[in-house]
Amino acid sequence: MATVVALHAHPDDETLYSGGTLTQLVEDGHRVVLVVATDGMMDGDDEPNPRQRLDELDRAAATLGVTDVRWLGYADSGHGAELYPDPPGRTRLVRAGVDEPADLVISILDDVDADLLIGYDAAGGYGHRDHVAVHRIARRAAELSGIRLVEATAPREVLVHLLTVTSKLGLTRDRDLERARSWFTPGHAITHRIDVRRHLRVKQRALAAHSTENAKGGRTARLQRLVLRVPAFLLAPLLGTEYYYEPGFAGHTDALV
Repeated sequence: MATVVALHAHPDDETLYSGGTLTQLVEDGHRVVLVVATDGMMDGDDEPNPRQRLDELDRAAATLGVTDVRWLGYADSGHGAELYPDPPGRTRLVRAGVDEPADLVISILDDVDADLLIGYDAAGGYGHRDHVAVHRIARRAAELSGIRLVEATAPREVLVHLLTVTSKLGLTRDRDLERARSWFTPGHAITHRIDVRRHLRVKQRALAAHSTENAKGGRTARLQRLVLRVPAFLLAPLLGTEYYYEPGFAGHTDALV
């Protein structure tokens, strides 16, 4: 049996990007260690519960079957043109650079005697600055430790097609469509396709645990609330496969380990 360390940027990313894969790995008897780089909080100590999103992460992870959850100690860097000041006692992830967080990841890899590290693709998925940072951190940790690395991603063409339709319907902006042409990974480059259709209800329950994020305004939160309401079998065409790119791997496979 293998030990897999899954590195994600924020609470809820673990469910959206790889929730079905993590559940399948646990079911198959592998050890899964879930690591988040940031606590997902923009303000921090002045919040009523500064650990709120980490507590939600623990509940989501338990739903996925993962019991070993760790936080690297960084704060969410947010998105947009402005990078806000660091909250008290914590550094926003992008200000930490690559080496320090990579060393923290390597310490975890050594501690659990890991066989596989999951990171993010070079685009950071949809380009969030923390996701790009996680890509760089995972690459550095893999380079220095020699561990096998796969990167969570999705076929770019599918998202572009979806946003083409939603843009015509006025549900998303034309600029979102243009940005999406550089998001994620071209379909031909994807090396691992994991069928997670039978875990979609579990993914929905895990996503529901992230109530803080789901309650926000904005398109992303609205889409997440929609995912929670739609019957799982209707989600299968869009969310029934999770995708990974493995640097240096030339073939295609339907399993990570």
